[in-house]
Amino acid sequence: MNDNKLKAKDFITIGIFTALIFVVEFACGMLGFIHPYIVASFVVLIPLVGSIPMMLFYTKIEKFGMLTIMSVLIAIIMFITGMGWLGAPLIILSGLIADLIAKKGGYKRFKLTAISHGVFCLWICANYFPVVVTAESYRKGLIEGGYSAEYCDALFRAINSKTIAVLLILCFVFGVIGAFVGKAVVRKHFEKAGIV
Repeated sequence: MNDNKLKAKDFITIGIFTALIFVVEFACGMLGFIHPYIVASFVVLIPLVGSIPMMLFYTKIEKFGMLTIMSVLIAIIMFITGMGWLGAPLIILSGLIADLIAKKGGYKRFKLTAISHGVFCLWICANYFPVVVTAESYRKGLIEGGYSAEYCDALFRAINSKTIAVLLILCFVFGVIGAFVGKAVVRKHFEKAGIV
């Protein structure tokens, strides 16, 4: 019997923590109704707020594939909730690379966990792909949905093909910072899991 094989409890853990991350993303998304620049600030909000459940999740990871499966589930949720398939490759790739980085440290080295979390957080920019790739139809959909032209103008100033690279970098940076925040909050779990 292979100890590295994912078991039912691992899939349950993945499901629970994916749901928690979706709740964080949804809550931050609701703030976007207030101002378009809040939408752009997801690269800061989600990595920091989401770092607490994510760092708790990292303490439960002992096998390769858990982060990758979570990223696939996030891609499916994003598709179902209307964000389309454009961001799916980034979401899944960021999960896979994050998994490989964490695995390199045997899921027990915090330095690699922090980098892994930074890479994992790149999935957040998938929220912006419809704004960048299908800008015209996305703008039309927003206006038809009741958003003002001023809101749309501000949103497209903050998120466009020129700013997407900066947003990706911010996702990574705040993902790493978030790992330290999350670790501080769930320190006892880190000690129990033997992550140094």
